[in-house]
Amino acid sequence: MSQRIRVLVVDDSALMRKLIPQALLHDPDIKVVGTAMDGLIGLKKIEELQPHVVTLDLEMPRMDGMEMLRQIMRKHRVPVIIVSAHSEEGASLTLKALGLGAFDFVTKPQGVAAGQLAQISTELALKIKAAAASGAPKMIITAPAAKRKEPRGSSMLPRQPSRIVAIGISTGGPNALQYLLSQLPEDFPGCLLIVQHMPEGFTQMFAQRLNDASAIEVKEAQTGDALLAGRALICPGNRHMKMRRMDHGDIAILADDERVNGHRPSADVLFHSVAREAGSRTMAVLMTGMGDDGAAGMGAVQAAGGFTIAQSPETCVVDSMPRAAIMRGFAARVVSLPDLSGVLQAKCMVEQPAAEPGGELSAADPTVEEGVSRRR
Repeated sequence: MSQRIRVLVVDDSALMRKLIPQALLHDPDIKVVGTAMDGLIGLKKIEELQPHVVTLDLEMPRMDGMEMLRQIMRKHRVPVIIVSAHSEEGASLTLKALGLGAFDFVTKPQGVAAGQLAQISTELALKIKAAAASGAPKMIITAPAAKRKEPRGSSMLPRQPSRIVAIGISTGGPNALQYLLSQLPEDFPGCLLIVQHMPEGFTQMFAQRLNDASAIEVKEAQTGDALLAGRALICPGNRHMKMRRMDHGDIAILADDERVNGHRPSADVLFHSVAREAGSRTMAVLMTGMGDDGAAGMGAVQAAGGFTIAQSPETCVVDSMPRAAIMRGFAARVVSLPDLSGVLQAKCMVEQPAAEPGGELSAADPTVEEGVSRRR
Protein backbone atom coordinates (compact mmCIF):
# COMPACT_ATOMS: atom_id res chain seq x y z
CA MET A 1 0.00 0.00 0.00
CA SER A 2 1.25 3.53 -0.74
CA GLN A 3 0.06 4.75 2.66
CA ARG A 4 -0.03 2.78 5.89
CA ILE A 5 -3.41 2.48 7.59
CA ARG A 6 -3.51 4.69 10.66
CA VAL A 7 -5.23 2.96 13.61
CA LEU A 8 -6.37 4.37 16.95
CA VAL A 9 -6.85 1.84 19.77
CA VAL A 10 -9.47 2.77 22.41
CA ASP A 11 -9.68 0.49 25.46
CA ASP A 12 -9.78 1.08 29.20
CA SER A 13 -7.49 -1.90 29.81
CA ALA A 14 -3.80 -0.94 29.90
CA LEU A 15 -3.01 -4.53 28.90
CA MET A 16 -5.17 -4.33 25.76
CA ARG A 17 -3.69 -0.93 24.86
CA LYS A 18 -0.34 -2.69 24.89
CA LEU A 19 -1.32 -6.00 23.27
CA ILE A 20 -3.35 -4.73 20.31
CA PRO A 21 -0.49 -2.55 18.96
CA GLN A 22 1.89 -5.47 19.51
CA ALA A 23 -0.44 -7.78 17.57
CA LEU A 24 -0.43 -5.37 14.63
CA LEU A 25 3.24 -4.43 14.83
CA HIS A 26 4.49 -6.83 12.15
CA ASP A 27 1.95 -5.89 9.48
CA PRO A 28 3.69 -3.46 7.12
CA ASP A 29 0.39 -1.95 5.97
CA ILE A 30 -0.82 -0.90 9.45
CA LYS A 31 0.48 1.68 11.90
CA VAL A 32 -1.05 2.22 15.36
CA VAL A 33 -0.82 6.00 15.78
CA GLY A 34 -2.26 6.26 19.27
CA THR A 35 -4.24 4.78 22.15
CA ALA A 36 -6.94 6.10 24.47
CA MET A 37 -8.34 4.82 27.76
CA ASP A 38 -11.94 6.05 27.32
CA GLY A 39 -14.33 7.63 24.84
CA LEU A 40 -13.66 11.24 25.81
CA ILE A 41 -9.93 10.91 25.20
CA GLY A 42 -10.64 8.80 22.12
CA LEU A 43 -12.75 11.50 20.46
CA LYS A 44 -10.03 14.10 21.06
CA LYS A 45 -7.40 11.79 19.57
CA ILE A 46 -9.53 11.20 16.47
CA GLU A 47 -9.39 14.95 15.83
CA GLU A 48 -5.66 15.14 16.57
CA LEU A 49 -4.42 11.98 14.84
CA GLN A 50 -6.91 11.57 11.96
CA PRO A 51 -6.91 7.73 12.04
CA HIS A 52 -8.30 5.68 9.15
CA VAL A 53 -9.77 3.04 11.53
CA VAL A 54 -10.63 2.91 15.24
CA THR A 55 -10.62 -0.28 17.33
CA LEU A 56 -13.05 0.17 20.20
CA ASP A 57 -13.81 -1.52 23.51
CA LEU A 58 -17.43 -1.05 24.60
CA GLU A 59 -17.20 -1.16 28.39
CA MET A 60 -15.22 1.87 29.58
CA PRO A 61 -15.54 4.54 32.32
CA ARG A 62 -16.60 8.17 31.76
CA MET A 63 -17.71 7.75 28.14
CA ASP A 64 -18.33 4.14 27.13
CA GLY A 65 -17.82 2.66 23.69
CA MET A 66 -21.48 2.88 22.69
CA GLU A 67 -21.63 6.64 23.21
CA MET A 68 -18.27 7.12 21.51
CA LEU A 69 -19.54 5.09 18.56
CA ARG A 70 -22.66 7.25 18.29
CA GLN A 71 -20.53 10.39 18.19
CA ILE A 72 -18.14 8.90 15.64
CA MET A 73 -21.07 8.06 13.38
CA ARG A 74 -22.44 11.61 13.72
CA LYS A 75 -19.25 13.66 13.52
CA HIS A 76 -16.22 11.76 12.26
CA ARG A 77 -17.44 8.99 9.94
CA VAL A 78 -14.43 6.77 10.69
CA PRO A 79 -14.90 2.99 10.38
CA VAL A 80 -14.93 1.27 13.77
CA ILE A 81 -14.03 -2.32 14.65
CA ILE A 82 -15.36 -3.50 18.01
CA VAL A 83 -13.01 -5.54 20.20
CA SER A 84 -15.60 -7.49 22.16
CA ALA A 85 -15.62 -9.54 25.33
CA HIS A 86 -16.54 -13.18 24.65
CA SER A 87 -19.54 -13.16 26.99
CA GLU A 88 -23.32 -12.89 26.85
CA GLU A 89 -23.18 -9.22 27.82
CA GLY A 90 -20.37 -8.65 25.33
CA ALA A 91 -22.38 -10.30 22.57
CA SER A 92 -25.44 -8.18 23.32
CA LEU A 93 -23.47 -4.93 23.29
CA THR A 94 -21.63 -5.94 20.11
CA LEU A 95 -24.86 -6.62 18.22
CA LYS A 96 -26.18 -3.22 19.31
CA ALA A 97 -22.94 -1.59 18.16
CA LEU A 98 -23.25 -3.20 14.72
CA GLY A 99 -26.76 -1.78 14.56
CA LEU A 100 -25.34 1.69 15.24
CA GLY A 101 -22.91 1.41 12.36
CA ALA A 102 -19.75 -0.38 13.57
CA PHE A 103 -17.96 -1.97 10.62
CA ASP A 104 -17.26 -5.37 12.22
CA PHE A 105 -15.94 -6.96 15.40
CA VAL A 106 -13.39 -9.38 16.80
CA THR A 107 -13.67 -11.17 20.12
CA LYS A 108 -10.99 -11.08 22.78
CA PRO A 109 -9.50 -14.57 23.24
CA GLN A 110 -10.08 -16.30 26.55
CA GLY A 111 -6.36 -16.20 27.33
CA VAL A 112 -5.93 -12.46 26.84
CA ALA A 113 -5.03 -11.96 30.52
CA ALA A 114 -1.94 -14.06 29.88
CA GLY A 115 -1.03 -12.02 26.80
CA GLN A 116 -2.46 -14.44 24.23
CA LEU A 117 -3.64 -12.06 21.50
CA ALA A 118 -1.70 -13.54 18.59
CA GLN A 119 -4.61 -15.82 17.65
CA ILE A 120 -6.77 -12.86 16.56
CA SER A 121 -3.98 -10.70 15.10
CA THR A 122 -4.51 -11.95 11.53
CA GLU A 123 -8.29 -11.56 11.75
CA LEU A 124 -7.99 -8.08 13.21
CA ALA A 125 -5.48 -6.98 10.57
CA LEU A 126 -7.69 -8.25 7.74
CA LYS A 127 -10.72 -6.44 9.12
CA ILE A 128 -8.76 -3.22 9.62
CA LYS A 129 -7.66 -3.36 5.96
CA ALA A 130 -11.21 -4.07 4.78
CA ALA A 131 -12.55 -1.22 6.92
CA ALA A 132 -9.97 1.21 5.58
CA ALA A 133 -10.74 0.19 2.00
CA SER A 134 -14.46 0.60 2.65
CA GLY A 135 -13.97 4.16 3.85
CA ALA A 136 -16.58 6.18 5.73
CA PRO A 137 -19.41 4.08 7.18
CA LYS A 138 -22.26 3.70 4.73
CA MET A 139 -25.75 4.80 5.60
CA ILE A 140 -27.35 2.35 7.98
CA ILE A 141 -30.50 0.78 6.58
CA THR A 142 -33.01 0.84 9.39
CA ALA A 143 -35.38 -2.09 9.64
CA PRO A 144 -39.00 -1.56 10.73
CA ALA A 145 -39.92 -1.91 14.38
CA ALA A 146 -40.30 -5.40 15.82
CA LYS A 147 -43.38 -7.22 14.61
CA ARG A 148 -45.86 -8.95 16.88
CA LYS A 149 -46.27 -12.59 16.02
CA GLU A 150 -49.75 -14.01 16.39
CA PRO A 151 -50.05 -17.56 17.77
CA ARG A 152 -50.26 -19.99 14.87
CA GLY A 153 -53.70 -21.50 14.58
CA SER A 154 -54.93 -24.45 12.56
CA SER A 155 -54.73 -22.34 9.39
CA MET A 156 -50.97 -21.92 9.95
CA LEU A 157 -49.90 -25.53 10.31
CA PRO A 158 -46.28 -26.29 9.34
CA ARG A 159 -45.89 -26.51 5.58
CA GLN A 160 -43.25 -27.99 3.31
CA PRO A 161 -41.33 -25.16 1.62
CA SER A 162 -41.56 -24.44 -2.09
CA ARG A 163 -37.83 -23.72 -2.19
CA ILE A 164 -34.78 -23.92 0.04
CA VAL A 165 -33.14 -20.48 0.16
CA ALA A 166 -29.50 -20.73 1.27
CA ILE A 167 -27.84 -17.45 2.22
CA GLY A 168 -24.14 -16.72 2.80
CA ILE A 169 -23.24 -13.42 4.45
CA SER A 170 -20.44 -11.88 6.49
CA THR A 171 -19.28 -8.31 7.19
CA GLY A 172 -22.29 -6.00 7.25
CA GLY A 173 -24.57 -8.99 7.64
CA PRO A 174 -26.44 -8.30 10.89
CA ASN A 175 -28.07 -5.10 9.62
CA ALA A 176 -28.64 -6.45 6.11
CA LEU A 177 -30.26 -9.65 7.41
CA GLN A 178 -32.50 -7.77 9.82
CA TYR A 179 -33.65 -5.55 6.97
CA LEU A 180 -34.24 -8.48 4.61
CA LEU A 181 -36.05 -10.78 7.04
CA SER A 182 -38.26 -7.97 8.34
CA GLN A 183 -39.61 -7.56 4.79
CA LEU A 184 -40.79 -11.17 4.44
CA PRO A 185 -44.44 -11.99 5.26
CA GLU A 186 -45.43 -14.64 7.78
CA ASP A 187 -46.73 -16.86 4.95
CA PHE A 188 -43.42 -16.73 3.04
CA PRO A 189 -43.41 -20.06 1.16
CA GLY A 190 -39.67 -20.75 1.28
CA CYS A 191 -37.34 -21.91 4.05
CA LEU A 192 -34.16 -19.95 4.64
CA LEU A 193 -30.86 -21.51 5.76
CA ILE A 194 -28.41 -18.78 6.73
CA VAL A 195 -24.66 -18.87 7.27
CA GLN A 196 -23.52 -15.62 8.91
CA HIS A 197 -19.82 -15.53 9.73
CA MET A 198 -20.09 -15.03 13.48
CA PRO A 199 -18.32 -16.68 16.43
CA GLU A 200 -19.75 -19.20 18.83
CA GLY A 201 -21.88 -17.63 21.55
CA PHE A 202 -23.23 -14.82 19.39
CA THR A 203 -25.59 -16.56 16.99
CA GLN A 204 -28.32 -17.56 19.45
CA MET A 205 -28.77 -13.98 20.59
CA PHE A 206 -28.52 -12.79 16.98
CA ALA A 207 -31.25 -15.22 15.89
CA GLN A 208 -33.50 -14.02 18.72
CA ARG A 209 -33.03 -10.39 17.66
CA LEU A 210 -33.96 -11.30 14.09
CA ASN A 211 -36.97 -13.28 15.29
CA ASP A 212 -38.21 -10.30 17.30
CA ALA A 213 -37.99 -8.06 14.23
CA SER A 214 -39.55 -10.47 11.72
CA ALA A 215 -42.97 -11.91 10.92
CA ILE A 216 -41.38 -15.24 9.97
CA GLU A 217 -39.87 -17.59 12.55
CA VAL A 218 -36.11 -17.20 13.05
CA LYS A 219 -34.09 -19.52 15.29
CA GLU A 220 -30.58 -20.80 15.80
CA ALA A 221 -30.41 -24.14 14.00
CA GLN A 222 -30.18 -27.51 15.75
CA THR A 223 -29.65 -30.89 14.16
CA GLY A 224 -33.04 -32.30 13.22
CA ASP A 225 -34.81 -28.95 12.79
CA ALA A 226 -37.45 -29.30 10.09
CA LEU A 227 -37.12 -27.13 7.01
CA LEU A 228 -40.52 -25.44 6.93
CA ALA A 229 -42.11 -22.64 4.96
CA GLY A 230 -41.86 -19.35 6.84
CA ARG A 231 -38.85 -20.45 8.89
CA ALA A 232 -35.27 -19.18 8.88
CA LEU A 233 -32.47 -21.17 10.54
CA ILE A 234 -29.23 -19.42 11.55
CA CYS A 235 -26.17 -21.66 11.62
CA PRO A 236 -24.51 -21.63 15.07
CA GLY A 237 -21.02 -20.20 15.34
CA ASN A 238 -18.21 -22.73 15.01
CA ARG A 239 -20.46 -25.31 13.28
CA HIS A 240 -21.23 -26.11 9.66
CA MET A 241 -24.84 -26.46 8.49
CA LYS A 242 -26.14 -28.87 5.85
CA MET A 243 -29.54 -30.18 4.82
CA ARG A 244 -30.75 -33.76 4.50
CA ARG A 245 -33.78 -35.22 2.75
CA MET A 246 -35.63 -37.58 5.07
CA ASP A 247 -38.78 -39.70 4.84
CA HIS A 248 -40.64 -37.29 7.12
CA GLY A 249 -39.32 -34.13 5.39
CA ASP A 250 -36.13 -32.15 4.94
CA ILE A 251 -34.08 -31.32 8.04
CA ALA A 252 -31.00 -29.32 9.03
CA ILE A 253 -27.82 -31.09 10.11
CA LEU A 254 -24.93 -29.52 12.04
CA ALA A 255 -21.40 -30.79 11.58
CA ASP A 256 -17.90 -30.19 12.98
CA ASP A 257 -15.90 -30.63 9.77
CA GLU A 258 -12.71 -28.66 9.22
CA ARG A 259 -12.91 -24.99 8.34
CA VAL A 260 -13.53 -24.14 4.68
CA ASN A 261 -12.13 -20.90 3.24
CA GLY A 262 -11.00 -20.22 6.80
CA HIS A 263 -14.58 -20.29 8.07
CA ARG A 264 -16.81 -22.44 10.23
CA PRO A 265 -19.63 -21.98 9.42
CA SER A 266 -18.94 -21.76 5.70
CA ALA A 267 -21.37 -20.74 2.97
CA ASP A 268 -19.63 -23.14 0.57
CA VAL A 269 -20.46 -26.11 2.81
CA LEU A 270 -24.12 -25.08 2.96
CA PHE A 271 -24.40 -24.35 -0.76
CA HIS A 272 -22.82 -27.65 -1.84
CA SER A 273 -25.19 -29.49 0.50
CA VAL A 274 -28.39 -27.86 -0.71
CA ALA A 275 -27.30 -28.28 -4.34
CA ARG A 276 -26.84 -32.00 -3.77
CA GLU A 277 -29.99 -32.56 -1.73
CA ALA A 278 -32.52 -30.12 -3.20
CA GLY A 279 -31.27 -29.57 -6.74
CA SER A 280 -33.50 -27.25 -8.74
CA ARG A 281 -35.56 -26.40 -5.62
CA THR A 282 -32.55 -24.49 -4.29
CA MET A 283 -31.84 -20.78 -4.29
CA ALA A 284 -28.36 -19.55 -3.31
CA VAL A 285 -27.90 -15.95 -2.23
CA LEU A 286 -24.56 -14.27 -1.51
CA MET A 287 -24.81 -11.01 0.39
CA THR A 288 -22.42 -8.45 1.87
CA GLY A 289 -19.15 -9.89 3.11
CA MET A 290 -15.37 -10.11 2.95
CA GLY A 291 -13.55 -12.86 1.05
CA ASP A 292 -14.90 -15.39 -1.44
CA ASP A 293 -16.71 -17.92 0.75
CA GLY A 294 -19.76 -19.24 -1.10
CA ALA A 295 -18.67 -18.48 -4.67
CA ALA A 296 -17.73 -22.08 -5.53
CA GLY A 297 -20.84 -23.41 -3.79
CA MET A 298 -23.01 -21.00 -5.77
CA GLY A 299 -21.52 -22.55 -8.90
CA ALA A 300 -22.65 -25.97 -7.63
CA VAL A 301 -26.19 -24.66 -7.08
CA GLN A 302 -26.22 -23.21 -10.59
CA ALA A 303 -25.00 -26.52 -12.05
CA ALA A 304 -27.77 -28.37 -10.16
CA GLY A 305 -30.44 -26.18 -11.77
CA GLY A 306 -31.01 -23.89 -8.80
CA PHE A 307 -31.43 -20.12 -8.96
CA THR A 308 -28.57 -17.84 -7.86
CA ILE A 309 -28.56 -14.25 -6.63
CA ALA A 310 -25.79 -11.85 -5.61
CA GLN A 311 -26.47 -8.70 -3.62
CA SER A 312 -25.53 -5.67 -5.70
CA PRO A 313 -22.04 -4.45 -4.72
CA GLU A 314 -23.16 -0.86 -4.23
CA THR A 315 -25.58 -1.91 -1.45
CA CYS A 316 -22.95 -4.00 0.40
CA VAL A 317 -20.79 -2.87 3.31
CA VAL A 318 -18.05 -5.05 1.77
CA ASP A 319 -18.74 -6.46 -1.68
CA SER A 320 -16.05 -9.12 -2.18
CA MET A 321 -18.24 -12.17 -1.40
CA PRO A 322 -20.99 -11.41 -3.93
CA ARG A 323 -18.49 -9.93 -6.39
CA ALA A 324 -16.48 -13.18 -6.37
CA ALA A 325 -19.58 -15.07 -7.56
CA ILE A 326 -20.47 -12.38 -10.12
CA MET A 327 -16.96 -12.41 -11.60
CA ARG A 328 -17.11 -16.21 -12.02
CA GLY A 329 -20.46 -16.02 -13.81
CA PHE A 330 -22.33 -17.87 -11.05
CA ALA A 331 -24.93 -15.18 -10.23
CA ALA A 332 -28.04 -15.35 -12.40
CA ARG A 333 -29.32 -12.08 -10.89
CA VAL A 334 -27.67 -9.13 -9.16
CA VAL A 335 -30.21 -7.54 -6.83
CA SER A 336 -30.06 -4.52 -4.49
CA LEU A 337 -30.78 -5.09 -0.82
CA PRO A 338 -34.09 -3.13 -0.89
CA ASP A 339 -35.32 -5.29 -3.80
CA LEU A 340 -34.12 -8.64 -2.50
CA SER A 341 -37.18 -9.59 -0.44
CA GLY A 342 -39.47 -9.05 -3.42
CA VAL A 343 -37.29 -11.25 -5.65
CA LEU A 344 -37.21 -14.03 -3.05
CA GLN A 345 -40.99 -13.95 -2.68
CA ALA A 346 -41.53 -14.01 -6.44
CA LYS A 347 -39.13 -16.89 -7.05
CA CYS A 348 -40.43 -18.94 -4.12
CA MET A 349 -44.00 -18.61 -5.46
CA VAL A 350 -43.02 -20.25 -8.74
CA GLU A 351 -43.23 -23.83 -7.51
CA GLN A 352 -45.66 -25.62 -5.23
CA PRO A 353 -44.22 -28.02 -2.66
CA ALA A 354 -43.39 -31.27 -4.37
CA ALA A 355 -41.04 -34.18 -3.80
CA GLU A 356 -38.42 -34.72 -6.46
CA PRO A 357 -38.92 -38.30 -7.68
CA GLY A 358 -35.82 -40.35 -8.14
CA GLY A 359 -33.55 -37.67 -6.71
CA GLU A 360 -29.99 -38.91 -6.26
CA LEU A 361 -28.74 -39.01 -2.70
CA SER A 362 -25.10 -38.76 -1.78
CA ALA A 363 -23.22 -41.53 -0.03
CA ALA A 364 -23.52 -41.85 3.73
CA ASP A 365 -22.00 -38.84 5.41
CA PRO A 366 -20.01 -39.32 8.62
CA THR A 367 -20.91 -35.78 9.73
CA VAL A 368 -24.56 -36.72 10.28
CA GLU A 369 -24.99 -36.63 14.02
CA GLU A 370 -25.92 -39.69 16.03
CA GLY A 371 -29.60 -40.53 16.07
CA VAL A 372 -30.41 -39.06 12.64
CA SER A 373 -30.74 -41.58 9.83
CA ARG A 374 -30.82 -40.61 6.17
CA ARG A 375 -33.65 -41.18 3.74
CA ARG A 376 -33.12 -44.52 2.03
